[in-house]
Amino acid sequence: MFNTFLRESKTAAIILTIIRLYLGYSWFTAGYHKLTGGFDASGFLKGAIANPVKGPDGGIVFPWYVNFLKHFALPNVDIFNILVPWGETLIGLGLILGCLTTAAMFFGLLMNFSFFLAGTVSHNPRDIFLGFIILTAGYNAGRIGLDRWIIPYFRRMYNKDPRPRTNV
Repeated sequence: MFNTFLRESKTAAIILTIIRLYLGYSWFTAGYHKLTGGFDASGFLKGAIANPVKGPDGGIVFPWYVNFLKHFALPNVDIFNILVPWGETLIGLGLILGCLTTAAMFFGLLMNFSFFLAGTVSHNPRDIFLGFIILTAGYNAGRIGLDRWIIPYFRRMYNKDPRPRTNV
């Protein structure tokens, strides 16, 4: 019943637009400040590796993620120095404009979980909760936005049959 409301209701589309604009503004400003202010992820990565998330017993909770940071992210920090600010900015634009909203929110959640796994709590739990609402709503989250025209266009393009038609 709640899923039907999120996915089909015009009232939900309005509420989702407000949530989408809030999250989009947060993502856009975070990315924009990184793009214009100079950004280097190496300090964050080194800190996440040196002080990983630990459980009550003192053991590392996500050792696989620490290994990912140590053996992949840190050696390729130059790539992450481009991906993070541009990713945040584009996620923000997608959410603000309602353009490919579901894809933008998926990648936003991916980044939220990445920050969360690295030990940054901050506003991530709230953003993850709101992001799942947007993701669950699907098309309706971008109905009041560019998705109103973009998604039907993609559906028409995707459903085209490339085989030539014959009159039989």
